[in-house]
Amino acid sequence: MNHSQQSSEGRHDDDTALLDFLASLMDHTPTIPDELVEHYLAKSGFQCPDIRLTRLISVATQKFVAEVAGEALRHCKTRKATIPKDKRDKQQKDKRLTLTMEDLSKALREYGVNVKHQEYFADSPSTGMDAATREE
Repeated sequence: MNHSQQSSEGRHDDDTALLDFLASLMDHTPTIPDELVEHYLAKSGFQCPDIRLTRLISVATQKFVAEVAGEALRHCKTRKATIPKDKRDKQQKDKRLTLTMEDLSKALREYGVNVKHQEYFADSPSTGMDAATREE
């Protein structure tokens, strides 16, 4: 068997695997609904009548979100482990982890997404306004 026959057979195997995968997407119920994916695709100017492509984008998005969440969890655990021992003992009673914007920002930065967020959040829209201009 020469090299061109091998590459032709390898391409045929790849094509078959791709077709099988695309067919399996028809039976897949995505976590991210098709309508939501179609909405954001249309909003970005992309339209495709093939539901398999919509589901492929949904699966890729789900994978991305899962990876970012896993990285954010790793950052959260690392942050919690670096807390001084005296403060950590007080927090030992509460085993829950709290995801912060800092953790999420670090995780997203690893994937090339830079998140800018406010340094503080106001309790209400009128916080910091002059008393004369408030309409509460």
